[in-house]
Amino acid sequence: MNGITTRGTKPASEVGQQSLFYHGQAKDFVSLHEQVETSVNLLDSLESFLSTFQKDLSSVSGQISELQERSKEIDNRLKSRRNRETSFKSLSDLAIPPSLAITILDTDVGEPWIATITDFERRLDLLKVRSRVKAARDLGDVAEGLRIVAATKLRTFFLALLQPIRTSVTTNMQVMQTSVFVKYRALCAFLQRQAPNVTSEVQRAYTGTARTYYETGFRRYVRSLGWIKVRTPEKPEPIISGNGKNGGPYLDQDRLAYAKIDGPGVILAYMADDKTHEEPIEAILRSLFLVLMDNATAEYAFIATFFRSESFAPPPAMENNSALFSPTATLLSPDFDGRSNAGSEIGMHVSRPFSGNGDGPRDLIAQTSLMDKAERAPLDAIWKQILDPVLEYCKVRHITSPLYLRGTNNAQTFVTTVLEPMPPAVPLLTMIRLTEAVIAEVQKRDCPPLENFLFAMRLQLWPAFQKIMSEHCNTLKKLAEGGTASYFNRAVLTTDASVANICNKYVVIFNSFVILTDQDEETMIFSK
Repeated sequence: MNGITTRGTKPASEVGQQSLFYHGQAKDFVSLHEQVETSVNLLDSLESFLSTFQKDLSSVSGQISELQERSKEIDNRLKSRRNRETSFKSLSDLAIPPSLAITILDTDVGEPWIATITDFERRLDLLKVRSRVKAARDLGDVAEGLRIVAATKLRTFFLALLQPIRTSVTTNMQVMQTSVFVKYRALCAFLQRQAPNVTSEVQRAYTGTARTYYETGFRRYVRSLGWIKVRTPEKPEPIISGNGKNGGPYLDQDRLAYAKIDGPGVILAYMADDKTHEEPIEAILRSLFLVLMDNATAEYAFIATFFRSESFAPPPAMENNSALFSPTATLLSPDFDGRSNAGSEIGMHVSRPFSGNGDGPRDLIAQTSLMDKAERAPLDAIWKQILDPVLEYCKVRHITSPLYLRGTNNAQTFVTTVLEPMPPAVPLLTMIRLTEAVIAEVQKRDCPPLENFLFAMRLQLWPAFQKIMSEHCNTLKKLAEGGTASYFNRAVLTTDASVANICNKYVVIFNSFVILTDQDEETMIFSK
């Protein structure tokens, strides 16, 4: 028994040690117990929160379903309203707003009219298309009345714009075109489509005013060039003339520069008042051609922009595009595209129309290249009506002479005055090359009527050049064969000095021709 008891029970020392161990860990066990109780409480709270969240989620789900149903209902109502608005919109376009009628009836023509007339024309077209609708028929008389009032006011407005040009030739016409007329292009287009008779009247008024303006300006300018021309008479000399004692001829690069557009400054009209001022004949022709080119091409570009017929389309907002419409340039200017170093003001009464910096027709570029012959025909007709007197002044010159001063109409073509007396071969070829350069520039600017005129001028210069070169060749041929004396002339003595002089002249002419010839294959020049 004692043995069993001993084996079934632990020694007292071991029990005491365990008791001490648990007694030392009592605080940890108590803390662990408290943490377990806290966790159980938190889990109970979380369970309660999740139960509440589930109830709220069910409520929100019901509200979302309700909102979806309301959204579908609103969407259906919106579609129905849009369908009704489509039908109502066509009716609202047939109405004429009071503000539109007040603008046309009670205000003067100005910038607000541009948008107003565009809207009014759109409504006019709708009334014509919907003529079967009773509302359109009811508004027909009102719209027609407004159309008549608008056409009447626009007629007065455009005719008033021409008044400054009519009263004073010093008015800067290009500023009027670019700053005023082009800005109101939409109003002119409205008249073209809705009041053709008024458009024709405005067009005739502009044509007559511009015709007088250019005719007066060019008459004064050509007269000034004529005064300069009579101071510098130049006759050709046979190639065998002279003995070379005075140094002989020389290559004048400055005069050859007149063959190009990019060259010296043109002659200003006031320079004619200086009785000592002289210019070579090719400089005079160059000045006239450049002034003609600038003004004629600029006018053609404006006509193609302003008077071109087009179908109705609401235009975009107007912008002051300085690249196309620069109001700083003066139309009647002898300066070309900033290439001339002449002053911007001529300052004399005979030449005031020809003042300004002359930016030229490149400030008015219209899409004329896209037009066909049918579209160009009326525009060409307007241009010719305006510029015909100018072309006549470029062809017709009143020579200053005692007969003319007495009242005799001694008129000759300008090219005839250039060719009488016949200029030397080099200046003549310089003028031919100048004409060709101007033709090339006119082709770039797309002005066919002026191109035809310049071609005619060129055709008159070539035969004269061929004639003078033939005379040189015949003279040399006779000299080579040995000239014989007669009752009216004497034989030409061939000396070393005369041969050297002929060779010198030939070298100058040949080098000048080479400089003036850009093409490698030139049969017109080197055929003789």
